[in-house]
Amino acid sequence: MAHIRKPLALAVALNTAVFALELPAGIRAHSLSLVMDAVHNLSDELALVCLFCAYSTSLLMSRGLQRISNVLNSLGLVVIGGLVVWQSIERIAHPRPVIGWLPVVAGLLAAAGNWGVARALRPWVETNAAIRLAYVHNLGDTYVSLAPVAAGLLVSLSHRVVFDPLVAILVGLWILGSTIVELRRAADDLLWPEQAVCPHDNLGRARPGRRLEAQS
Repeated sequence: MAHIRKPLALAVALNTAVFALELPAGIRAHSLSLVMDAVHNLSDELALVCLFCAYSTSLLMSRGLQRISNVLNSLGLVVIGGLVVWQSIERIAHPRPVIGWLPVVAGLLAAAGNWGVARALRPWVETNAAIRLAYVHNLGDTYVSLAPVAAGLLVSLSHRVVFDPLVAILVGLWILGSTIVELRRAADDLLWPEQAVCPHDNLGRARPGRRLEAQS
């Protein structure tokens, strides 16, 4: 189980750093696109913590924890996507000044952090649907985190704050679309996950049987 716990722990740490960076920077810059990306990463954070716990507790609890992770990584993201679009439309109607350089710096660092999370999870995507869903979302987050960068550059160059909520709308639509596609593709696996078992442990348990067969 330690084979999976280590990359999951790394993913949790990186995602925590991304959230801790983006939220205060987004509030300081009045950047809706950066704040919404931070909230999006908070949903991923809670899901990753549940996945880590699923591989750290008894098999009896692992399926329940994986279901919670799947809900946070799917239905929770649908809610967040809808909230992003709604808040962005409201911000277009009532614009606020945006400090353009902060979303650029924070977004670039967040993209690097999300890429690190996806890279840590990649070797285990075939283990179960929950890890695959977390990997897909964090890989997509690498590009989504570049949206505040684009918003910050457009605001800085054009001095038009409307670009920030417009980019935030695109982020919200991407969250909605990618989550719905993954739900349709693997709904049964997400609702009824397998027990969180390390494949290395399975191999270890299978080897004695193979040796007995060879002896017989």
